[in-house]
Amino acid sequence: MSIPRGSQVQKRFSSFMRKGLLEVPSPAEKDWPKDDEDDYVFVDLGQEVDSLPQPYRMINKMVNLLFDKCWEVIQERDALRDVEFSRTQPTTYPPLVENKLNKMPNCMAISQDYVFIGGAKGFSIYNLYNAKRIYIWEKLKVDVTSIWATDLGNEILIAPVDEMGIARLFYFNKDGLFLIKAINEVDDASKQTTCIKMEMSQGGDFAAFLLQGAGDIWLDVYKLPKESWLKEVEHPQPAINPKKKRQPQPNTLEPVTSENLEMDMNVCFRGDIKLSLPVHIMKIKPPKPVTGTTFKSPLEVFAKVEDYYGLGSGQNHFIKDSQWEQLAAIFLAPHQKYLDKEWEEEPPSMATFHFLLPSSIITMPVEVKGPSGVACVLGIHWAGSHNFFLYSLHRTLKDKVGFPLGVIALPKGCSCQSIHFLKYFLVHKGQNMYPESPLKSHMKCVVLCTDSSLYLVTAKRTQGPTISVLVERPIKHLDEAICAVAPVLALPGMLLIFSKNGSVQLMDVAKPQIICAFALPRTYHLAVPWKPLFAVSVQHPCFLLRGDHPDEIESDDTKNIQNSVFYFNLEAYPLLENISRNHTIPETDMTENMAFAQVLPLEKRCESFLQKRFQKLEKKVKEQEHWTRLRRYSLLLQRENFRK
Repeated sequence: MSIPRGSQVQKRFSSFMRKGLLEVPSPAEKDWPKDDEDDYVFVDLGQEVDSLPQPYRMINKMVNLLFDKCWEVIQERDALRDVEFSRTQPTTYPPLVENKLNKMPNCMAISQDYVFIGGAKGFSIYNLYNAKRIYIWEKLKVDVTSIWATDLGNEILIAPVDEMGIARLFYFNKDGLFLIKAINEVDDASKQTTCIKMEMSQGGDFAAFLLQGAGDIWLDVYKLPKESWLKEVEHPQPAINPKKKRQPQPNTLEPVTSENLEMDMNVCFRGDIKLSLPVHIMKIKPPKPVTGTTFKSPLEVFAKVEDYYGLGSGQNHFIKDSQWEQLAAIFLAPHQKYLDKEWEEEPPSMATFHFLLPSSIITMPVEVKGPSGVACVLGIHWAGSHNFFLYSLHRTLKDKVGFPLGVIALPKGCSCQSIHFLKYFLVHKGQNMYPESPLKSHMKCVVLCTDSSLYLVTAKRTQGPTISVLVERPIKHLDEAICAVAPVLALPGMLLIFSKNGSVQLMDVAKPQIICAFALPRTYHLAVPWKPLFAVSVQHPCFLLRGDHPDEIESDDTKNIQNSVFYFNLEAYPLLENISRNHTIPETDMTENMAFAQVLPLEKRCESFLQKRFQKLEKKVKEQEHWTRLRRYSLLLQRENFRK
């Protein structure tokens, strides 16, 4: 924005001006530049501009700055588009089945051949393959916000959590749906606690609930009597209170028989059947701040360390208050000027916990007898703490149960957001494969950090743990930041990666590289890309992903909105057919290969060594017997010849 000077006068003056800067000529005439018509330019003095007065000069600068910023954004997007076109894009596969729902799904879980979808006032059960609804349980006043499901063999344990933070346990089989218990529901609303998070062990032997209430937080651990449930379902006992008249069960619901609902099996809610309650075995609270010792002797310190095992926990020590004060004074002397600001210490408010199997990190003692797939230790990491605590799930043991394989630090500036344990796999002939028998003292896990970087941590036996980068932190393209990951346990070493731009990719963590990608139909997208709603099957190589239609999201008619859940079957895609068909290493191949033989348990290696030794001795004995027979036959021939 400027004002032409020539607009204020009637006469305009023109002149020729030399291009470039004027210079002082040299004394020697021979060095003078020769004049050329191209060195001059015609300038109309009337077209010169005057500087604008304030505030228009500031507005002019702001407008020019805005144009410059817009041009930088345009150039950055063009460069990004060129990079996208030049980059090798992975093969993208569409979903196989679309399941349209009448209500908005808040959460999903997969177990066996069933899908459990939590929504308004309850949850629904669907068939995984044909998307037919089997049963619907809607007897709550609030919505279900999260749901878990685990396989118990022929039965399934379901754990929904509603908006009030109340967790419930359901037992589901071919005969019906049974309500076991509302874990944290109380009659007095002032004493109501909230379930923040929960986990169930593989096989459904244990369950842990992270509860919060009255300004406190703790973890309740239960042992689940699934053997008793199986007997009680086969021989049901009615739940009748002799002191009160039998009232209709508030949660009793008859099977849904709507005309538009196709039933896959005859399922009904059995509210009149009483099942055994879970057994509370532990209540774990966050670690307290380290203070002076209250023990009188070191023997009391060692006697206290019974229930959990952590590296450098500092909870049981023999340091007195006076020693803490001396150390604090030594530290504050040079650093007091940097600590004048008041820092409010926040107590740990969240916990990440995992049920660990004997074949993962912990080895079970000889005296403990039980199936190999039963969890034996609960590992807990509290937010704000640098320790990973291991709690024994077998409280009767007096000896230590298990040990950590090692301690590894994440790179500087990285904080752990989530940990995902992988089933240990080996690379055999260029393909990821599971050993035929589970391995002990071997572990692989994927760590997602808060800066969206992704790492693979491996630990085995006495070797130190190793860490490798799978995906680096995004610097320029922040929309490619990872927001969630999920292992595909049915396929060795495969990991689903969900990014903030809505992309879903499958990564092979052993290479590491992207195998393929998955995309919703063009008319659908993820309403909240940084928090996708998905569920991955443990038994089958498949996953579910919720898709939202833009027109339906903006619609005010919530009753007629169709919400879709899309089904992706990894076995149906060409690039993954070979991986899904053959992913187990026979034990014979592992014993013959020296590299794989080292990962076998000591018993297996000794057995293999003795078998090979025995085979060699047997072969040697047979060879000796063969030569002995030949010598005897030769002696007999010599005797016959001598007689003749």
